[in-house]
Amino acid sequence: MKIATWNVNSMRARADRVEAWLEKSDVDVLAIQETKCKDDNFPWELFEHNGYDVAHFGFNQWNGVAIASRVGLKDVERTFPDQPEFGKNGKDPVQEARAIGATCNGVRLWSLYVPNGRTRDDEHMVYKLEWLRRLRRHAEAWLTEDPDAQIVLAGDWNIAPEDQDVWDIDFFEKNQLTHVTDDERAAFQGFLDAGYADVVRPHAPGPGVYTFWEYTSLRFQKRQGMRIDFHLASPTLARRVENAYVDKDERRGKGASDHAPVVMELT
Repeated sequence: MKIATWNVNSMRARADRVEAWLEKSDVDVLAIQETKCKDDNFPWELFEHNGYDVAHFGFNQWNGVAIASRVGLKDVERTFPDQPEFGKNGKDPVQEARAIGATCNGVRLWSLYVPNGRTRDDEHMVYKLEWLRRLRRHAEAWLTEDPDAQIVLAGDWNIAPEDQDVWDIDFFEKNQLTHVTDDERAAFQGFLDAGYADVVRPHAPGPGVYTFWEYTSLRFQKRQGMRIDFHLASPTLARRVENAYVDKDERRGKGASDHAPVVMELT
């Protein structure tokens, strides 16, 4: 079974590319982030035409997550329990469309779009860390309840956990950028400490292996990227991973997302 995660940066804008990639990649399950659409204008027919059941969670032109599967899709859960809300300056907080879970052929998959953080002293960074803290608490509990559970936390984590996961750590530190702070990295490490494993890194080691390149400053052409998209798998599922890779070629060409798909193959 092949499971992929991909921040498509607008499902409607990239519908043709997503459909072409599904046909080419032959993946069984795709976790999608940043669909940027409501449920009523999500391109359901694209997936159905290609043999995929799909669950989507979106409110507006921001955020949005989905799971497409051709090997079963059941027990869909929109948001994890007590997922934090956010409102600018604390006003009118809402629970954003950033997490959706479903069981696909025995694997409990979560498609996650972790908050960005924006700047190191922004209120969105506080929100990001609390969002991760609560998710980690649940993720740990799931393994406590069933140590043999097959779970994967897949998506855009908006964290580069190691220095090699950014093109120039000195540039990030000099400019006080997010994604590489001690607090963010500690939050990511918390999931590893809870028993989950980054199953892609052993098959696609760095440096120079990235999943995201900004559109500006010719970042992709200059190989100036970040590794921020991950599959974190429970112990039982991690033992089934026989290969994993970043499909960097999908970042090329007209109309590409700024993220590349990340794929893991299971025995």
